[in-house]
Amino acid sequence: MSDVQQRIDELVKGNDVLLFMKGSASFPMCGFSGRAIQVLKACGVEPKAIKTVNVLDDAEIRHGIKEYSNWPTIPQLYIKGEFIGGSDIMMEMYESGELAKVING
Repeated sequence: MSDVQQRIDELVKGNDVLLFMKGSASFPMCGFSGRAIQVLKACGVEPKAIKTVNVLDDAEIRHGIKEYSNWPTIPQLYIKGEFIGGSDIMMEMYESGELAKVING
């Protein structure tokens, strides 16, 4: 496992709610990342409980996360070490009530 893959793996396994995004929870830098934060808040996740990684600050992470998850886009949500998906999947899961169950389960 490369150094960046190891760093990503430690982040994923060490945080209950982890969002790789563009920007931060308080200042998302793309619409998809902003929507991901709003969906998490709507599910009752406290903003301070969301660990975010700004992929714009680290090119290795930005490219490495796509390889780690085998998912081509950002944002990417992980809950309790499990890859959930991007903002579209988050929205679908939120609307069906499934995302809140995963977060609170």
